[in-house]
Amino acid sequence: MPPSLQTVVRRMNLRPMAGTTRPGVLDAAVRWVAVSELADPTPYLEGGELLLTTGMRMEGDLTGYVARLVRRGVAGLGFGVGVSHEEVPPALVEAAESAGLPLLEVPRETPFIAVGKAVSELLAAEQYEEISRAFAAQGRLTRAALRPEGVHAVIDRLAREVGGWAALLDEAGEVRHATRGADVRAVTAELARLRGTRPAAESAEGRLRGTRPAVEGRLRARPAAEGGEARQGERLPASLALSGPGEHIVVQPLGGGARPRGFFAVGAPQPFTPVTHTVVNAAGSLLTLAMEQGRTQLAASRRVRTAVLELLVAGERERAAAVLEALGGRLPEGPVVALAADPEALDALETQAFAALLGEVAVALVAESAAEEVALGAEAPVGVSQPYEGAGIGLRNALDQAERALEAAWSRSGAGRGGGGRGGAERGGAGRGAAGRGGEGRGAVGAGARGAGAGGPVVRFAELAGQGLLGLLDPAAAQAFSAAVLAPLTAYGSRADLVESLRAYLDSNGHWDAAAQRLGVHRHTLRYRMRRVAELLGRDLDDPGTRAELWLALEAARGTAATPASRPGSSR
Repeated sequence: MPPSLQTVVRRMNLRPMAGTTRPGVLDAAVRWVAVSELADPTPYLEGGELLLTTGMRMEGDLTGYVARLVRRGVAGLGFGVGVSHEEVPPALVEAAESAGLPLLEVPRETPFIAVGKAVSELLAAEQYEEISRAFAAQGRLTRAALRPEGVHAVIDRLAREVGGWAALLDEAGEVRHATRGADVRAVTAELARLRGTRPAAESAEGRLRGTRPAVEGRLRARPAAEGGEARQGERLPASLALSGPGEHIVVQPLGGGARPRGFFAVGAPQPFTPVTHTVVNAAGSLLTLAMEQGRTQLAASRRVRTAVLELLVAGERERAAAVLEALGGRLPEGPVVALAADPEALDALETQAFAALLGEVAVALVAESAAEEVALGAEAPVGVSQPYEGAGIGLRNALDQAERALEAAWSRSGAGRGGGGRGGAERGGAGRGAAGRGGEGRGAVGAGARGAGAGGPVVRFAELAGQGLLGLLDPAAAQAFSAAVLAPLTAYGSRADLVESLRAYLDSNGHWDAAAQRLGVHRHTLRYRMRRVAELLGRDLDDPGTRAELWLALEAARGTAATPASRPGSSR
């Protein structure tokens, strides 16, 4: 902050003559010293100067001269005596007192240049002090970044440096870490508004009374393809400032690319000074660096764990264990099960167990006793294999079982594979999914099933036995298949129910008498109906494959996965 008028008066032994009795008037900041003998120097002033003059052209009424200086906002007027005037003109004293302009007498022995040099030195000292404070704060932030808590420690330190609060937010605007007293409702609301995910009525103005958002810095384009919810051409600010009564907030994005990987917000009761802005910018650089380095290290660690898992699949357990041990990790001991989940669950799995990406499936190897806890901690649909020991073929089978169970878990979650799923197109594509590396290629988890939400079901492979063929199929796909196959029968305009007749015929394994008795019709009537079914479908009902497809379509239409034992007389 520039030196006060009081500081300059004391340092240069200036004598107050007028306009200095009001409280706080000598606290005015002196931003520079100007010397002028013009009758109207205001066109050459910016405001905040200590104007020095010898009064060469001063005569008559000086109220206009003083009024112009007051309107310009000068910090004060210094009058040098002993050159043009032996004393300060009484008319000037009167005008200054009346207008409230601080008027100071500059002694003959005090050169104007000395006053200018003194103010310049004070300004330089203040700037150096600001730089020193900012440098010291950057050092404290850097030391915080080196602590085990990493970015959390930087956020905590930043809050202390600004005398307020700080918070770390992810890309979606959700709070990941915040200091005590942080109220980021205005921040999250404004980010949501800028991203187009919340109506304008829910913006920061509604969260922080009297707050006015101000966009600062360059704007960064963010196309819809990068953010999902963002509209084409939408722009997010490189920084955001929110201010209101007793609350000042700055928000900055994090990440080295065009797409923010998160945000951090800083709030304080007082306006941000240049030093504060410097400290905030330094924190942003440290947070971005830590985030980018963390992502790089995490990606490298995951590649190593994937390589270790591939060694295990190949039967190289000793080599895999040696590589993992060199990185400070260990493989689970005793009976082990394999867990399979969507790739988005990898973050949760790897905090609890040895986990890696294999193809497009997140895989974890855990002791059987811990399987339930780890699976539930994934907060997503998870498939669990039967216990296995060792590596090689046993692990390959376990991975295959886990992925089959995962597909069943997705079906139970109600998400299905959707139109974007890969289950059909890539079924059998080795190397794409965990099972594909086992050699049987059960297919990768469908992309359309992702995002089903937290807390998905956990399905063990052992549960799949005996649940029927439909239990292994995606419900939506099965229903679509059923509707397409049975469409000619359901559209047939006859009083005879061809669908139920076909069901009775198949349930009776093609026995005419048994099927006719179930329907309460003559067997010749049933024969006629089956001929009509064959004509409408263009299929041979004596063909085992045709019978299997029709049975599957009928079961899907009924919405059950009944076993043969569930209905009397069923023999397949």
